[in-house]
Amino acid sequence: MSYELIAILMFSTMMLMLLTGQRVFGAIGFVAVVAALLLWGDRGGYDIGFSAAMKLMKWYPLLTLPMFIFMGYVLAESKIADDLYKMFHVWMGGLNGGLAIGTIGLMVLISAMNGLSVAGMAIGATIALPELLKRGYDKKMVTGVIQAGSSLGILVPPSVVLVLYAMIARQPVGQLWLAGILPGLMMAGMFILYIVIRCRINPELGPALSKEERDVPMAEKLRLLRAGLLPLAIFAAMMVPFVNGWTSLVESSAIGALTAFAAALLKGRMTRKVFEVSVRSTLGITCMFMWIILAALAFGAVFDGLGAVRAIETLFTERLGLNPWVILILMQLSFILMGTFLDDTAMLVIVAPLYVPLVGELGFDLIWYGVLYTITTQIAYMTPPFGYNLFLMRAMAPPEISLRDIYGSILPFVMVMTLALAIIMTFPQIALWLPDYIYNK
Repeated sequence: MSYELIAILMFSTMMLMLLTGQRVFGAIGFVAVVAALLLWGDRGGYDIGFSAAMKLMKWYPLLTLPMFIFMGYVLAESKIADDLYKMFHVWMGGLNGGLAIGTIGLMVLISAMNGLSVAGMAIGATIALPELLKRGYDKKMVTGVIQAGSSLGILVPPSVVLVLYAMIARQPVGQLWLAGILPGLMMAGMFILYIVIRCRINPELGPALSKEERDVPMAEKLRLLRAGLLPLAIFAAMMVPFVNGWTSLVESSAIGALTAFAAALLKGRMTRKVFEVSVRSTLGITCMFMWIILAALAFGAVFDGLGAVRAIETLFTERLGLNPWVILILMQLSFILMGTFLDDTAMLVIVAPLYVPLVGELGFDLIWYGVLYTITTQIAYMTPPFGYNLFLMRAMAPPEISLRDIYGSILPFVMVMTLALAIIMTFPQIALWLPDYIYNK
């Protein structure tokens, strides 16, 4: 049997197992280990799984994962995120679409706290959505804003998904995080610009707050400003030493976790329940990601041994004569297709052993490609008919918002994100300038 046929058989078996409802790491790890045993026998097969486990245990930057997840849960469970929205409510409510703009700002800061798009979606749906609907905002506008804003969670540091990509692609986590900052802020700015234009054309989509609601004493406004900017101060305390080279990435993650814990403690919100929920959630998510990384490393080792990447590159570039950019675009389209029924980590683990080495062989920068991957998967999340975020939004939205409303809400934001993706593909320095500047300084 040829190596190409073995690779196709491995992928088809894995997809079949996923369709039966098996856990991602279980399906991928099982296929990797069974393939290794069949190809190289007892000694070689066992060595691949053991080697992947040892590689995972020795990867020092992995310590950042529980630190950042704990920081995010502490800030969310202690309701510090609520202060953010109160700040935006008071300071921006006087503009048409001001609360929607504030929601995008909330999502950016939530992303900087947690690094998971699901967390941004949950906080936006529970805090922002009821307030926006109560004040007469259009249903389609607000559901689109929350879904689009939550997409920033896996792009703005500390992105947990980029940690996973870094491990699989063998790239520095710090450079990937820095590469995500400018594209993330650019996308947030494009969302805000879209809201401003739409609400100026049709003010009924996002009415301004009444004069009575805006009549808040300046002392109260300043108090809310201080409370709302606390998460930003925590993020700065964590990232400034790292960017200046005073601390390593792991040390900065520990600073972030300790600063968030201290802030919740000083505000009197670090109860036993908040601490227990934060620790349990951190342990659960960290273990899930470690199992996924372990399975991905084992699967990738089998592909390396088969030489499948080189065979597929030869197929695309020599036999089919495709341009490297055409191949890259086809990869992005496949992510959008897979995103209709898989989440971002599953997509990465399934195709990373094939795509990441192929991208390097084609001459593209793997840091830049990590940013493209995150944006493309978030577009896939929100693409009808089966986008992951669409059904997550339906589960969290009140009964008056139908699935049809949610489908209709997301199309303009998908177009904005597609434009952002095209800009970053055309101008890679948007993603690469900051890590190049910091690491070459």
